[in-house]
Amino acid sequence: MIINQLYIKWIACIKNESDTLLWYDFLYARFFIQDNMRIWLGVYIYLLSFSLSAQQCLPEDYVELTDTALRDEADAWCKQSKVPHFEWGTTSTRYAKWRIPSELKGKIWKTRGWRGERVNAQAVLYDIKDLKDVRLQVSDLKCGRNIIPSEALSTYFVRYVMTDELNKDGKGGCGDRSDRTAWDSSLVADPLDIIEVKQVKACTVQPIWLTVQIPQNTPAGIYKGTLGVFGSNLTPLKLSVQVEVLDRVLPDPKDWKFHLDLWQNPYAVARYHKVPLWSKEHFKVMLPLMKRLACAGQKVITATIMHKPWNGQTQDPFNSMVGKTKRLDGSWSYDYTVFDNWVNFMMKEVGIDKQINCYTLIPWNLQFDYYDQASNSVKFLHIAPGDREYTEYWMSFLVDFARHLKAKGWFDKTTIAMDERGLEAMKIALKIIKQADPEFKVSLAGYYHPEIEALLYDYCLPFGYNFPPNIKQKREKNEWKSTVYTCCTEAKPNLFTFSSPEEATWLGWHVAANGFDGYLRWAYNSWTEDPLRDSRFHTWAAGDCYLTYPGGRSSIRMEKLIEGIQDYEKIWILRNELEGDKKRKLDHIVTSFATMEISVKNMNRKINNARRELNLF
Repeated sequence: MIINQLYIKWIACIKNESDTLLWYDFLYARFFIQDNMRIWLGVYIYLLSFSLSAQQCLPEDYVELTDTALRDEADAWCKQSKVPHFEWGTTSTRYAKWRIPSELKGKIWKTRGWRGERVNAQAVLYDIKDLKDVRLQVSDLKCGRNIIPSEALSTYFVRYVMTDELNKDGKGGCGDRSDRTAWDSSLVADPLDIIEVKQVKACTVQPIWLTVQIPQNTPAGIYKGTLGVFGSNLTPLKLSVQVEVLDRVLPDPKDWKFHLDLWQNPYAVARYHKVPLWSKEHFKVMLPLMKRLACAGQKVITATIMHKPWNGQTQDPFNSMVGKTKRLDGSWSYDYTVFDNWVNFMMKEVGIDKQINCYTLIPWNLQFDYYDQASNSVKFLHIAPGDREYTEYWMSFLVDFARHLKAKGWFDKTTIAMDERGLEAMKIALKIIKQADPEFKVSLAGYYHPEIEALLYDYCLPFGYNFPPNIKQKREKNEWKSTVYTCCTEAKPNLFTFSSPEEATWLGWHVAANGFDGYLRWAYNSWTEDPLRDSRFHTWAAGDCYLTYPGGRSSIRMEKLIEGIQDYEKIWILRNELEGDKKRKLDHIVTSFATMEISVKNMNRKINNARRELNLF
């Protein structure tokens, strides 16, 4: 009987990636009971040799860095009640770890949402004593006989990561930051941890994040349930959850109209998790991270067709996913194995399959890699657009690449992508691309150039810029993508780890207000050296390089960005349905977000009011 129970638990570990010690419990018991002990001993030793990989069943816990920011003194904490405090807060606040929260919202959280919508809440837990082995628990949400099952509710412990600040002039976050002493640094709430048990230290704040994914088939009504916390020295505490499900449906994220383009960095994943690049282990650890991106409505696969297209500006430089070989006779051959495996993984296993952006014909350092058979070595060409060698290098590749893409059925989904390149270089690159295959699509993130606009299928402008109205209409008619991006340049709205959470949500409304198709951000997961604990980088403001954390962990920023994308989808649906006064009212609400002047102080109130009106249509 004991053996059978251990066996069931062992199988659950394999399926659910949970407690690996059960492997050994099971085998240990079998070893002492089975007649053929040598066989079981061999199996036991064999599986034990995989202890490191088996540990991946357990989400890793970690120790946060020490915060030097101001904190409430001991006497302030001692004035708090002698029982644990558990209360709803707001998702627009990053609660300080050492400061007693103010303006909490009580014991009941009420919200509204469409069927298919993802809604978020944040609670805070704190006490004047250590709270041991804290766990979270949610109930089903019930409305009469109808339920939103507890499986549709996700809970996370909010963790703290080191951040810094804007440049001293407050106008942005670009520039060298190798001297960290020149910047004020502090711990800030952002990662959403997937660990199941947390130790909460005395006189610290532990935020708790709740996400409710309303099933699309949920009947309209008011659904009620609870969020609870319990621990080894903690009497169970509960908060009320109340979600009003409206009689409208939000499509699946893969069907959202919003063109989301967050650049993926598979090289960072391999480095952080210490797995061989492009191995089975590599794809395995990437899956939860990229699945989370798909659930945000991502449309684009980031691929690289040359070595260091951005001159290695990230902790983990991008390499070429295509091998280029110059044969002894001077001809070229190309190996697409890595490219194919990456694209297949993202399309078939992750579910991101609308577009493949291939970087780039114009790298930042104008250095081009290839393997030279004659010398049996990797070589680099230092050439520029307009050089004969540049044209020959890319023309040969692009002709063969077009052939390969067509054979795979990917040609129509692929763009040759450029990032912040000047007009003259773009003209040369476009000429080569169109000579190689006139049907090649091209994308550019950069300033508006009317001279080449008609040649760009996917054109992304910096925040603060827009297309002329007639050009916008033409692009819409042609079903070309017209989007906007932010980077280290913008003080706000932005997605730094110190940015106000509502800035992420604002972006969705801003995109809708200005008639864009979506939003681009240059890094989804270009992690720093120690991304779970320290979001600071030697270049750019903290958090500029990534929005999510290792192990498939989301962030406050990411969840708030998704909220804005969902608002965009609602607006798009309603604009195609409403008429007359209702449509004019909707347009009035949305156009107020067209401004480039952002008031963080009033941002939360403005978004909440607009969303309230949106849910009344």
